[in-house]
Amino acid sequence: MEVLYPRCAGLDVHKETVVACLRLAEGAEVTRQVETFGTTTRELLRLLEWLQAAHVSHAALEATGVYWKPVWHILEDACTLVLANARQIQHVPGRKSDVTDAEWIADLLAHGLIRSSYVPPAPVQELRDLTRTRKQLVRERTQHIQRLQKVLEDANVKLDNVVTDLLGQSGRAMLEAMIHGQSDPRRLALLAHPRLKASREELVEALTGRLTDHHRFLLHLHLRQIDALTATVAALELRLEEALAPFRAAFERLQTIPGVSRTVAAVLLAEAGADMSVFPTAGHLLSWAGLSPGQHESAGKRKNTRTRPQRWLKTTLIQAAWAAIKVKDSYLRAQYLRLKARRGAKKAIVAVAASMLTAAYYMLSRGCDYQERGAAYFHHHDRERSAFQLVQRLRRLGYAVQLQPAA
Repeated sequence: MEVLYPRCAGLDVHKETVVACLRLAEGAEVTRQVETFGTTTRELLRLLEWLQAAHVSHAALEATGVYWKPVWHILEDACTLVLANARQIQHVPGRKSDVTDAEWIADLLAHGLIRSSYVPPAPVQELRDLTRTRKQLVRERTQHIQRLQKVLEDANVKLDNVVTDLLGQSGRAMLEAMIHGQSDPRRLALLAHPRLKASREELVEALTGRLTDHHRFLLHLHLRQIDALTATVAALELRLEEALAPFRAAFERLQTIPGVSRTVAAVLLAEAGADMSVFPTAGHLLSWAGLSPGQHESAGKRKNTRTRPQRWLKTTLIQAAWAAIKVKDSYLRAQYLRLKARRGAKKAIVAVAASMLTAAYYMLSRGCDYQERGAAYFHHHDRERSAFQLVQRLRRLGYAVQLQPAA
């Protein structure tokens, strides 16, 4: 097999150590040197000097948690780095150790058998950290709201049955009064906003329960946690606005896609970046995002074609797709309804998310806004097929149909 990189290195990265293997090829002769380094800054600088002294042109390392990031930041200017997916470079079973892992990575790299993962530039990495942290904090806030609802349910207070937003103006006032010792349902009902749809009798009925000091303590605890998380998310969003400044044009452009809000546009830029040249085609971007069918073919038969799971971008785009299909007379809604009849709702919504990401790819590549094709696109795109389907439907209803082109 042809050797592409005669002077390369494989790095097996752990929390406290980095096992490095130099692979130096001189003609048909191959020599290997293995050394272990720590993960402190001083040790990583020593690793950098060791690689530079050997005139290493390429180095590969596994994407292990967050431990690869400090190594990447220190070595990225010294040589060409390749970040490998750990699932794609697994060693032969029964021959695994830190040293053999480093040697295996070096051998694969030398022959060009490692597919490099996408590592965005520093501004995009910072944006990604902010959007992912925001999502985690919002999830934690939602969990505390659910726990607060469980406390009320345990006290048999059915406040969430009559109040749409438990933390809205009316719900918040009643919760604060409960925490401060008020348990009379009629006095609690007086705190409701005049525009609340529930009647006074319905509120009194829902607020009649068995509220104890234990419940009040838990309500106070969860409410303070919710307030703290709300303030943290607000501060993070201010920082996110600053981080989006270099991408402002692309950020505003992406919001012209139906269903893409400010949050979705920020996540899209944070995960895929604004420079689409790193993806050769839109299909490469879809595959990276886990929105294209998998390929598993054996003996001429196509087997499992499930999409690959993707934690951040895929889930956000699917949520945006559910919002996009609510826009009437739109291409995305027509695509969803067309596919839903044949493939089901789940596959149809994934296809809509893929169409949205494809549109984003070309918009960022060409610097243009979203062009709406309209709900009638599929009818005009294949007129003969649409006409045939309509004629078949009429014939099943008992009509004889003869088509004649309009003048």
